[in-house]
Amino acid sequence: MGTAVMTEWTTETSPRTKARIAGVFYLLTILTGLFAQGFVSERLVVDGNAAATATNILTHRGLFQLGFAVYLIEMACQIAMTALFYDLLKPAGRSVSLLAAFLGLAGCVIKTFSRVFFIAPLFVLGGAHYLSVFSAEQLQALALLFLKVNDHGAGMALVFFGFYALLTGYLIIRSTFLPRILGVLGIFGGVGWLSFLYPPLAYRILPYILIIGLIGVAVKIMWLLVFGVNEQRWKEQASAAGIRA
Repeated sequence: MGTAVMTEWTTETSPRTKARIAGVFYLLTILTGLFAQGFVSERLVVDGNAAATATNILTHRGLFQLGFAVYLIEMACQIAMTALFYDLLKPAGRSVSLLAAFLGLAGCVIKTFSRVFFIAPLFVLGGAHYLSVFSAEQLQALALLFLKVNDHGAGMALVFFGFYALLTGYLIIRSTFLPRILGVLGIFGGVGWLSFLYPPLAYRILPYILIIGLIGVAVKIMWLLVFGVNEQRWKEQASAAGIRA
């Protein structure tokens, strides 16, 4: 029943409305990611200092748990956004759009799984009796290690998001219903995320990657929210590609 309702909704909703909804989910993905990473993780995790990190986590346990919940909301929004973009970009290339969606979803799965390591320090530092065989310093070091694994897992996901951005950028350039500049900006952002194939380089140039990526994302979100897509051109390209409009 749920699948049938979703299929009917997808068929009946106009492309412009889908684009605007995708823009909303895109915006929520960015805002939740910035909050969880910038306001929670960067505030509580002290790089290279296990004792200070452990103290911050235990002192602000509620904030740390909120950060974990917001990370999950971020991924839920990104999955929804990926599904909507697949549907929107099908007229520009069904196979490429499907491949992009799979790569984007693979990145979401990897990033979501990495968040298990983000929440793990709460269990390690929770004072359970079976952990008494470890010293306080060992538990603090283990907690920081889990957070490092979380960061590297998120970095792995960015590689998949980089490939996703390249393919969606290509589709936008091929499309007749979205400005080509959005595709060009997406490709530049994707190249930046692909630098995480070699993390030492990626972290060295991360400020530049973020600036380029955020500019492209901001322009794309604004366009989707305000203009959506050119509905007439979308239908024409969908009809030419044999896709039901």
